[in-house]
Amino acid sequence: MKYIITLITLTAIASIIYGFTLETTQKVLSNKYIGAGTATLFLVSMPLFLYKESKGKKMNDYMLTEENVRKMQGKEPKKSENQ
Repeated sequence: MKYIITLITLTAIASIIYGFTLETTQKVLSNKYIGAGTATLFLVSMPLFLYKESKGKKMNDYMLTEENVRKMQGKEPKKSENQ
């Protein structure tokens, strides 16, 4: 999976670079290459990477709840009045 994501990313970057090299001669075709490369990066490559990296992790650990903020600040959890 890692190599597939790397290949997709490199292909998208190569497409963007190729589009910029064509920009002086064929404006319409260069815009298609640049757009396809950008769309591939953000709509295919990035979601695949995020899915691969976040597999097996709990999302609650990364949310800014009051408990997690207190842990980051090094403070003890707040006790309620009746405990």
